[in-house]
Amino acid sequence: MDRDDTTLRVLSTSDLAGLDITLTDVVDTVEQAYRTLAAGQSDNPRKLTVKPADGHSVSYAMLGRDGVRNVVAVKTSYKHGLHESRENQHYYTTLTIYDDVTGLPVAMMDCSRIGSLRTPAVSALLARECAAPGATTALVIGTGTQGRLALPFLLTTLPGLERLLLSGTHPDGIAAVRAELDRHFPGRGIELVTDLGAAAREADLVVATAGGHTTAAVEADQLKPGATAILVGHGLAPSTLHRADRVIATSEAQMRVTGTDMADPDGKFPAVDLELPAAISGAVSARTAPAQRIFAYNSGLVVTDIALGHRFAQLATAQGLGTEVALWR
Repeated sequence: MDRDDTTLRVLSTSDLAGLDITLTDVVDTVEQAYRTLAAGQSDNPRKLTVKPADGHSVSYAMLGRDGVRNVVAVKTSYKHGLHESRENQHYYTTLTIYDDVTGLPVAMMDCSRIGSLRTPAVSALLARECAAPGATTALVIGTGTQGRLALPFLLTTLPGLERLLLSGTHPDGIAAVRAELDRHFPGRGIELVTDLGAAAREADLVVATAGGHTTAAVEADQLKPGATAILVGHGLAPSTLHRADRVIATSEAQMRVTGTDMADPDGKFPAVDLELPAAISGAVSARTAPAQRIFAYNSGLVVTDIALGHRFAQLATAQGLGTEVALWR
């Protein structure tokens, strides 16, 4: 990426919205980031968190380095109005990338689309690594940003899925889930469920993406033997974690920071059996017996944002998108 050391390419929400990237490309990029981390070639320090006493906002700062792409990046995330409904909240997230070979800036971008793609891709990789042999039924809880792409990504990593179940209450969200599935996998149908417990008992995979105000909460005894429950947002009760046969996390440290609502009454968590990078590397299997009930926690790692953000920057530069800002003149 040709540039000097005084300008920065800024990629807006609309710039990134116009980029065409396949689900397979996203999954492959995220998987490569995990493999690189597992090989010790990348750095992913623990995130910094700031939250006021009344809990009205939360802020994160994340720094990382991708040792294959040879880039360093900083991600920031700020959400305000946590006690408000989703439409009344304010959320801003950015990613700034630097080339660690030339020492020059690559781009600064809105990170919302990166997160909206990265997170369901990670859930799909967790599903692929944790699913019992012959898994055929997936249940998604929630129809927000993460719920809308959960099923297309699951079908990307697990094309053998036959039944696709959806638990949601917002008509617009349900319509959006159907539209996204039809866009990526035309002709695939969704079964809208009204009895969440009954649906959970039939599901080989449960992906919980609901917002914080949901009343949905699948309990451990509602999961059948061999089921995998993946927590992205809300929709799983703490019992699914504490009574799981195995616990898998993208990062145990981050689960203990961001998953406090899943702790027991004493604020404790069970030990994590395996982190996802090790499973993806092939060093250890996520599932060691067909009938195990597995709980998987998707908290995201900044190296996956960096890899996907760099991929977006490559595509955007090739298309001449973005605005050059003379930031250091």
